[in-house]
Amino acid sequence: MISKDYSKSRSRVLLIAAMLLCFGLVAAPLSAQDSLADSAAALADSMAEYSVSESDISFTNEGQTIIGTLALPEGEGPFPVALLLHGFTGMRHELPVIGTEDTMFSRAARWLGERGVASLRIDFRGSGESEGAWEDTTFSGQVSDAVAALDYLEMLDGVDGGSISIIGLSQGGLVGAATAGRDDRVSKLVLWSAVSNPVMSYGILLGYDNLLAGAAAGDEALTIMLPWGVETALKGPFFEDVFLVDPVAEIASYGGPLLAITGSRDTTVTPQPHAGQVFLDYHDGTEALVVLDGDHIFDVLAGVTEVIDEALAYSLAWLQSE
Repeated sequence: MISKDYSKSRSRVLLIAAMLLCFGLVAAPLSAQDSLADSAAALADSMAEYSVSESDISFTNEGQTIIGTLALPEGEGPFPVALLLHGFTGMRHELPVIGTEDTMFSRAARWLGERGVASLRIDFRGSGESEGAWEDTTFSGQVSDAVAALDYLEMLDGVDGGSISIIGLSQGGLVGAATAGRDDRVSKLVLWSAVSNPVMSYGILLGYDNLLAGAAAGDEALTIMLPWGVETALKGPFFEDVFLVDPVAEIASYGGPLLAITGSRDTTVTPQPHAGQVFLDYHDGTEALVVLDGDHIFDVLAGVTEVIDEALAYSLAWLQSE
């Protein structure tokens, strides 16, 4: 496991990485993993190079409007661009970073944009401000939305349509893995706490009995109380996809660079680092696993910014790597 603290000595970092290699928890060679850590450390201390402008945009998929927020560096483009995909029951303004005015994705968009990477964060259909009903959401529908977002970005002025990456959080990571496996326009992929075993993760989240009942529910919505005290209603096709869409099988069809970032204290997509490592095990290409000392959402609800900022530094280092 890699829990990076930039104040620690280089020798200790090398020792930890070597130990991880011995236990098979890091797939990248030591030199590549160490180079990534060095690049992330440098970026963590870097200053903003660009101002960033944001605007809300829209495009359609299957007759419904999808709303997104485009963040562009103010300078001479075109700029590489990252598509940000939110998690289960989330939205494009994903999760407040307690103690700041940011959300996870607004902070990500500003941080990336200040260093020359544009971004588009979208509300999947049925979420946030996009059209559609939440109870009709499915993994397959969200993959379709992500592909439609790639269509939009490919033709957009100011961004490099040949350099489109995906950063996906939790269920958004599952969707990102499937999208990358199906669409060769994804140049690089970063998975944050990505769901790798849907039956296990949603069995923990929704209850295994509810997974079975939901799979038999057809067009009737099943109402479930989530662990944080909020009800959600989902129809049969969502539960069918839990059993039928396999993000690990999807990643086997993606040959581009893959970075998986997980939190060692993640109890939602668990156990870690195994739930992150399995993506690398079935992926053929440049890859790395980084395990941070954080929870499923990198401690943003705990009023801690260090973990999300560390995830951002690693993500940008990956996006900027050759």
